[in-house]
Amino acid sequence: MLNNMTDTEEGEGGPNSQGDGNPKESSPFINSSSASDVEKSQQYDGKNMALFEEEMDNSPMVSSILSSLANYSNLPQGSKEHEEAENEEGAAPSKKKPAVKAPSLGTLMGVYLPCIQNIFGVILFLRMTWMVGIGGVFGSFIIVFMCCSTTMLTAISMSAIATNGVVPAGGSYYMISRSLGPEFGGAVGICFYLGTTFAGAMYILGAIELLLIYILPQAAIFKMEGLEGADMEAAMLNNMRVYGTIVLSFMATVVFVGVKYVNKLALVFLACVILSILAVYAGVIKTAFEPPVFPVCILGNRTLISKGFDVCAKVIERDNGTVTTKLWKIFCDSEFLNATCDEYFANNNVSEIQGIPGVSSGILAENLFGYYLEKGDFLEKRGMSAMQDPDAPITNSNRYVLADITSFFTLLVGIYFPSVTGIMAGSNRSGDLRDAQKSIPIGTIAAITTTSIVYMSAVVLFGACIEGVVLRDKFGEGVDGNLVIGTLAWPSPWVIVIGSFFSTCGAGLQSLTGAPRLLQAISRDSVIPFLKVFGHGKANGEPTWALLLTASICEIGIIIASLDAVAPILSMFFLMCYMFVNLACALQTLLRTPNWRPRFKFYHWALSFLGMSLCLSLMFICSWYYAIVAMVIATCIYKYIEFAGAEKEWGDGIRGISLSAARFALMRLEEGPPHTKNWRPQIMVLVSMDSEQNVEQPRLLSLTNQLKAGKGLTIVGTSVVGTFLNNHAEAQKADQSLRKLMETEKVKGFSQVVISSNLRDGTSHLIQVGGLGGLKHNTVLVSWPRTWKQAEDNLRFRNFIEVVRETTAASMALLVPKNIAAYPSNGERFTEGHIDVWWIVHDGGMLMLLPFLLRQHKVWRKCKMRIFTVAQMDDNSIQMKKDLITFLYHLRIDAEVEVVEMHDSDISAYTYEKTLVMEQRSQILKQMHLTKNEMEREIQSITDSSRGSIRRKNPSNLQSQQSSEEPAGVSVEEKPEEESVAVSRPKQVQLIHNKNPTSPTTPAGSAATPGSEVQMTWTDKAETQAAAGHPEQGGVKDIFNMKPEWESLNQSNVRRMHTALRLNEVIMKKSKEAKLVLLNMPGPPKNRMGEENYMEFLEVLTEGLNRVLLVRGGGREVITIYS
Repeated sequence: MLNNMTDTEEGEGGPNSQGDGNPKESSPFINSSSASDVEKSQQYDGKNMALFEEEMDNSPMVSSILSSLANYSNLPQGSKEHEEAENEEGAAPSKKKPAVKAPSLGTLMGVYLPCIQNIFGVILFLRMTWMVGIGGVFGSFIIVFMCCSTTMLTAISMSAIATNGVVPAGGSYYMISRSLGPEFGGAVGICFYLGTTFAGAMYILGAIELLLIYILPQAAIFKMEGLEGADMEAAMLNNMRVYGTIVLSFMATVVFVGVKYVNKLALVFLACVILSILAVYAGVIKTAFEPPVFPVCILGNRTLISKGFDVCAKVIERDNGTVTTKLWKIFCDSEFLNATCDEYFANNNVSEIQGIPGVSSGILAENLFGYYLEKGDFLEKRGMSAMQDPDAPITNSNRYVLADITSFFTLLVGIYFPSVTGIMAGSNRSGDLRDAQKSIPIGTIAAITTTSIVYMSAVVLFGACIEGVVLRDKFGEGVDGNLVIGTLAWPSPWVIVIGSFFSTCGAGLQSLTGAPRLLQAISRDSVIPFLKVFGHGKANGEPTWALLLTASICEIGIIIASLDAVAPILSMFFLMCYMFVNLACALQTLLRTPNWRPRFKFYHWALSFLGMSLCLSLMFICSWYYAIVAMVIATCIYKYIEFAGAEKEWGDGIRGISLSAARFALMRLEEGPPHTKNWRPQIMVLVSMDSEQNVEQPRLLSLTNQLKAGKGLTIVGTSVVGTFLNNHAEAQKADQSLRKLMETEKVKGFSQVVISSNLRDGTSHLIQVGGLGGLKHNTVLVSWPRTWKQAEDNLRFRNFIEVVRETTAASMALLVPKNIAAYPSNGERFTEGHIDVWWIVHDGGMLMLLPFLLRQHKVWRKCKMRIFTVAQMDDNSIQMKKDLITFLYHLRIDAEVEVVEMHDSDISAYTYEKTLVMEQRSQILKQMHLTKNEMEREIQSITDSSRGSIRRKNPSNLQSQQSSEEPAGVSVEEKPEEESVAVSRPKQVQLIHNKNPTSPTTPAGSAATPGSEVQMTWTDKAETQAAAGHPEQGGVKDIFNMKPEWESLNQSNVRRMHTALRLNEVIMKKSKEAKLVLLNMPGPPKNRMGEENYMEFLEVLTEGLNRVLLVRGGGREVITIYS
């Protein structure tokens, strides 16, 4: 069964597949390709399951896959690579594929003992006694209790996560990444990796310290004898660096050659640890009856280094005479009694105290409270008096035991915490466990309970058995250079020394074995692109490159060389990892995700939060600057994965919390509309798609990006014509096209595609239902329909006008960029120029706000803002300018101000003629839906009236140019986009015969013979006269010549055309060179009869301008002078 499972997994997930690096979760269940179609069909035959025959292709019967469901388990990480390597290394083709051994480790061997081995370590043997001496029994107990509580709470959270489904090998990294997402998983995974790597450095430094100080001091390359102070410390650190590098190289070689040797030695190292601890407990029991003899020599109240003298006395009686001792010679200039001696030596007596008074001696009371020291302080015996002159210089300081570092409570926490790490050892082996969901909680919690009892009892027993000055003597200089904990051990100190040396070496090997595999797991997940190279290794899956990087980072810890300096570093990384394990459990519990069903039931979100708080507190207690550095590293990795990492969907809790936070925020937004100070354009961008479902106006999204700069809501919407069932694929393609363009233009927002029977309804649906709850768009951005004059685009401009009406009815703002193709892309920069605002009617401040938002973007940043407003005859333009300047000052907007005076003037002949042509076009467009005879009559009458009109206006051109128009003042930039109307009577009849409601227009540039097509076009002379505003004599003559036609015109249209022409004339005069012109967009006609006229008014209003943004406010104030 397991082999079949492996085949299926390799087929779908593949050992080298990207993503989890693990097989797809669904591979043995759904869409499995292992069964043939015949087998599938047979599953339903004769089983009364004909009702489900249609689903047989993708939904197998339960009876056929129940075995797979029950026996499904993830193989240990690397097992498939091992299989492949074995097959490639020369297995004969006929040779049977070797079976993968089923996981067989139980709770004791798989979790409990590995955790015990990883938790007990170098700190227990080298620093525990010193911590009790410095911090006191009470302070040390608090430290141990805090740290053990942290790991216990973390273990509870970890047990809940580990029992919530199958956890493949990868341990804490797998759990965090699948619970909190790839960003947190990658960041914490790297922190855990760095912590494990620095742990290896710490274990190696501990082993070297044991070797050079307690086992083989003469092996030191840099001799320390005769040196004192900084020189001796430097020599010691250099020895650590040299030997540490040698040991690291040896261990890395061992790991590279074969991990199996490390695993075989693991039990030996574990035995050393257990024997050493048992020896300490045996020694404690023995001290109650027969304390070991470890005398400590005290001069005054200062502890003396035991080397260099044999008798702890100044003089001794020998052969009825008084003879000086070696100690005398150390402090005096000769061996005679009348020699000149050190003042402190002369004034104080020498006494000898018992270093290990025993558990029944009552020394516990003296060691109860802390005794913190500055660097270089003497180790003094409490309760003993000494005579000393405070002003006398200190001499012979190298003969006393001195404090090597300044100690304080938080330092002790940082140094001690690594001794409780290692709780992940069981979960890291989850792939090898027979029943991981049972073994991990029981084994881990039992191991933490055991080690916590040992640590807490050790604090009390050390304080009850060992003299305070010996406890504070870090390197045992006062007890003949013995390891302090070794002095307590039975039967010999060497049991502890040798046992701790081998256990630290074993722990170092375990770190160098585990860290590269963790890095390899992260690399194979492909969440951090630049680490991919470390996912490769030897043919059997051993992570060669990861081992090389691990050894290099480990060397950094070796170069630091001080165990007390390295310990807080790895404390940070482990604490951060544990913090996120607790966070993951708390989030999953609070979010109540449906998949959160841990088999371990003894957890609660409050416990997880308490554990998380403890971890965070301990980080800053240990070392606030290391904590900040660790957080900065994790944050950088998080942001890097977010920016450049592969997108993963692991069903993580961060998505869940994002959904909950989004729901909460949306509910808050429902409480009321935003205050004016918080108002910003939340834009719905309406785009049209071509036949290939590509966006026709990509610059709309560029403008959106420049307006939004990544802030607020942006919805890019489009409509697909059809039905949902038939056109769903097209809609998906359109959505992908929108997303791709949004990514290219760096528009942060959402895409929305609606399928509707027609574009009009689709656009209306987008405007109505876009957004969710309080997070809805308040502004619609739609492009100007540049080909609206072409009859085939008749629906497009009518849709546009409906959009204007609907946004007005919905109290939404509307932005209409004209000539959108001329707008700058996001990569362009304007080095100078103006953004001109023509503020004609008050729209709530939209015209003021938009240029301000645009100028936040680098494209428009160097453009200056100018505001124009129009004064009528009875307005005080000087006062208007002052008021506008004051208003802008209160708005904190920098802009030049100008008031343009528009005096009343007579309506020109050009205005009348422009209106006449506009109404003629309107009449032509209305005929599109008439019957054949009605159409012919209407065209004949319109053409006749046009011919008569132009005959009176320009008789000389009657033969060549007989009617209609090309819009006056069409700008050079707009020429390709604007199309003139041409009426062809014979062609029109032909079109009607064909019953094809195609446009009665042809592009202005199309060829036509004078006989077949009558073009209605303004002469250049008429255009020039009108644009210049100087009607010549011919124009004055037209007032009389054309009077009958003008009287039939709608006077409202004439007035509107007059306004549009006058405004356009003024805008062209002031803003022709502006980079962008913003002006109020007039409202659409209330009835639907004059829609073509409305478009013509807007066309005339914006003629000759390169970039125009027509703006309609949403009926509310969007800008305020208040803070």
